[in-house]
Amino acid sequence: MSFASKRDQALVILAKTGLWRSNYEPPLLRLFWYLGIPVPPPHFAPMGWTALVLGATFGLSWGLMMWFFFWRDQGLSALSATGASILAGGAFGVSMSVYYSWGKRKYNLPSWKSLTGS
Repeated sequence: MSFASKRDQALVILAKTGLWRSNYEPPLLRLFWYLGIPVPPPHFAPMGWTALVLGATFGLSWGLMMWFFFWRDQGLSALSATGASILAGGAFGVSMSVYYSWGKRKYNLPSWKSLTGS
């Protein structure tokens, strides 16, 4: 069973739940797939992985935008900006991981390992 067939099966299951496609197939995930990185949809991914990836991408992008638009002109030190970005990214990553885990339980989704890819 290939990753693509398991992914397609998972996407069919998620589409039947009535969730918006952007919820179970976000742009970052589609970018990973385009680059050939085999990442399961967030409802099927482990919580720790989801928290780390989403937190890191949010923290980095939010921190850079805040630095260039606000913090640099306000005289905030790079260390303080880094700390704020890490805290914001961590909070976002954990909250999104809990959200996707809740959705998995709410819709009674199977585990990634149980998908047969057919």
